[in-house]
Amino acid sequence: MREAETTSGHGSLFQRKKIAELQEDPHGVQLHRTLGPFNLIALGIGAIIGAGLFSLTGLAAADNAGPAVVISFVIAAIGCGFAGMCYSELASMIPVAGSAYTYAYATLGEIVGWVIGWDLVLEYAVGAGTVSVSWSRYVISFLRDFGINLPAQWTLSPFETATLADGTTVHGIANLPAVLIIVLISALLIRGIKESASVNAVIVVIKVAVVLAVVGTGVFYIKMQNYVPFIPENTGTFGEYGWSGILRGAGVIFFAYIGFDAVSTAAQETKDPQRDMPIGILGSLLICTVLYIAFGFVLTGLVNYKDLHNDAHPVVTAIDQTPFHWLKTAVTLGVIGGFTTVMLVMLLGQSRVFYAMSRDGFLPKAFSSLHPEWKTPWISNLVFMAATGLLGGLVPIRVLGHMTSIGTLLAFIIVCAGVMILRTTHPELERGYRVPLVPFVPIGGILVCLAMMVSLDIDTWIRLVAWLVVGMAIFFGFSRSHLKARLAAARGR
Repeated sequence: MREAETTSGHGSLFQRKKIAELQEDPHGVQLHRTLGPFNLIALGIGAIIGAGLFSLTGLAAADNAGPAVVISFVIAAIGCGFAGMCYSELASMIPVAGSAYTYAYATLGEIVGWVIGWDLVLEYAVGAGTVSVSWSRYVISFLRDFGINLPAQWTLSPFETATLADGTTVHGIANLPAVLIIVLISALLIRGIKESASVNAVIVVIKVAVVLAVVGTGVFYIKMQNYVPFIPENTGTFGEYGWSGILRGAGVIFFAYIGFDAVSTAAQETKDPQRDMPIGILGSLLICTVLYIAFGFVLTGLVNYKDLHNDAHPVVTAIDQTPFHWLKTAVTLGVIGGFTTVMLVMLLGQSRVFYAMSRDGFLPKAFSSLHPEWKTPWISNLVFMAATGLLGGLVPIRVLGHMTSIGTLLAFIIVCAGVMILRTTHPELERGYRVPLVPFVPIGGILVCLAMMVSLDIDTWIRLVAWLVVGMAIFFGFSRSHLKARLAAARGR
C-alpha cells in the first residue's frame, strides 16, 4: 500500500487510513461477536419497517404522488438496491464498526470520513428522534381507545398545537412519551448486543405479521376509483403530483428504506462478517421492498389519497375501510412494536459510528469506552439518549424526517463512490461480495440518490448545509488537533 494512504504524517486532509489499521483496536478491548445472518436480516427489517411505511406513506401520497406513491417506492428501492450492493461489498471487505464513515476514511480521506461520520448523525440519531414522535402518536391513540387521555401539552413539541374536544387550543411543551421510549431503548442497548438483537427479532416477527395482515385483508376491499387518476396532474409546482411529485415522493419515503445500512455498523459484532453482512443487508432490503410496494398499493386503494392529508395514522384509517375492526388493536400494537425496533437499530448504529470515530481519534476517548462487563459503548449510548430524547421531545416529525432523508442520501452517494475507488486502488483485497457491473451499478446509485436529494425542498438543503458547517467547525477546531496529538503520543510510546 502506498505511503500516501497511511496515517503517518497526517499533513493532508485527504490522508487515508490503512484498512488493516481500521480493524485494530488501540484499547485492546473488543466488541462481542454474537450475531449471525438471521440476526442481521432481523436487524435490517427491524430498522427498515417503521415510521416511513406507517406514517410517511400517507403524507407522500397525499402531498406528492397520489396513488403513484407505489412508483415512488420502486424508485427509492432502485436507489437503495444500488447502494445496498455497494454497502455489501465494503462491509464484507472492511468488516468493522463505523459503516459509511469507515469506508469513506479508507477510500476518500480523513476530511470526507469526518463529513460522512457527522452526516450519519442525521440518519441515525435524528432518524431515531423521528420515529420516537411516530411511536408517541400511536401510543397516545392506543391509550385513548381505552379511555386514558394524556395531557395534550405533554405529547406535542413546542412548535405544535392541538384542538381539544371542547374547542380550546393547547400549545405543546414537550413530547414526553417520545423521550421515555428513547431512554428505555438506550438502557437495553447498554445492557448488551445479544439481548438487544433477541428483543428485536421477536418484535420483527410481530411487525411483519401486521404488514401482511393489512395487505392480506385490505386487498379484498380496494375501491378501484381511488386509483383514478393513478398519477394526478401536476399543480404547476414542482413536487406536487405528476412525475415531479413521484420523484419528490421517493425522496420523502426514502426514509422508509433507511435501516439496511445500519446492519453494517454491527460488523464487528458479527461472527462471520465477510459472508453474513451481504446476506443481512440485501436480504432485509429485498424483503422490505416487496412488502412496501404491496402496502402502498393497498393503502391508496382503500383510502383516497386526498383523505390521507395530515393523517397521522394511515394504517388505522385503512383498517376502518374493512369489516375487520378487531384488527385495529393488533395493528396498533404491531406498529408500536415496529417503531421500537427502528429506534433500537438506529441508536445501535449511531453509537457504533461514534465508537469507530473515537477509536480513530476524531472524537474524545469516552465515545469508544466499553462497559467492563457488557462490552458496549455505554457512554456513547448515554450521550445519544440525551440528544435524541431532546429531538423527539421538541422537534416536529416532518422536519426530522426530511433531515434524515437528505443525510442518508449523501451517505449512500459517498459509499457508491467508495466502491469504484477501492476497485482501482485496492483490487487485491478480499471481497466476500462483489458488486456486479461496476462502474454502472455504483454510478446508477449515485445518480438515483442525487436525483432524490435534488427533489427535496430548499429548507431541507439549508439545514443540511448548516449541519455540515457546524461539523466543519468541530473538525478544524478539535478533531484534527486531537487526532494529531493521539498519533504523536502513539509514536512516542
